[in-house]
Amino acid sequence: MSLRTLKLLAIILPTLIIGGFEYIRHEFLLDELSMEAGNVYITVLTLFLSYLFASWMFRSIRRTNERLAAEQSKRAVYEERERMAQELHDNIAQILFFLNVQLKKGQIQEARSAVSEIDHHLRQAIFNLRTAPEEGATFGTRLSTWLDEWSGITGIAVEQKVDEFQQSVAPAEEVKLFAIIREAFTNIRKHSQADHASIELQLINGAGTDWVLRISDNGIGFDPSMIGGTNRYGMTFMRKHAAEMGAALTIQNLSQGGTELIVSGPVKRSEPQ
Repeated sequence: MSLRTLKLLAIILPTLIIGGFEYIRHEFLLDELSMEAGNVYITVLTLFLSYLFASWMFRSIRRTNERLAAEQSKRAVYEERERMAQELHDNIAQILFFLNVQLKKGQIQEARSAVSEIDHHLRQAIFNLRTAPEEGATFGTRLSTWLDEWSGITGIAVEQKVDEFQQSVAPAEEVKLFAIIREAFTNIRKHSQADHASIELQLINGAGTDWVLRISDNGIGFDPSMIGGTNRYGMTFMRKHAAEMGAALTIQNLSQGGTELIVSGPVKRSEPQ
């Protein structure tokens, strides 16, 4: 039912019910029903009917909003898949060109690395296409499924601690956050030489008005001078998404070894439709 229809019902029904009762009371029940008793009856009747109507109307609005939020989530997933398809096309094209060059030079080991890189990209693409948006109805479920798949492919154990973000973050924000996580774990696979990684995604500040994402590994760490390099596409990609979310992104070496990525930002709840 549309909001226009609900608005008309909210205006017309109370008028018809209260006006109809007053007309019947004055025309037919004036001798049987005193003024005081009539006032009590109309008050109780108005309260009861208002409760029933308001409860029904807000249930209808909630169902409509939930349906629209689900459609938004699906659309955001499809948009992200389209972007990933373009990225996959560009990446594989570059890797195939590199593979061709290495084979012409007779550098078999480098060629094997290129083939391994293509294999990884294709596996991730197949996983993302195989997982329907309905199966990813909540952010936590989608993320956990992806991390399990990633761990199975790479052989790197992942410790997960993820709060449920459903109805807390808009679908478009979830897509950007998921893209940051995916890029961070890609960097772990490619550069860290780690055998263990962990991810924490939590709502903080009591009322859940902010969130923080921590991704760490027990690898070899990183060179801080490389962060600002023009060839560090992954870092540029993550910083761009973080900025679009109004979040801050930092990366640091851990004292015990390994790397930690921290992204923190405000919760942007989905607006009612």
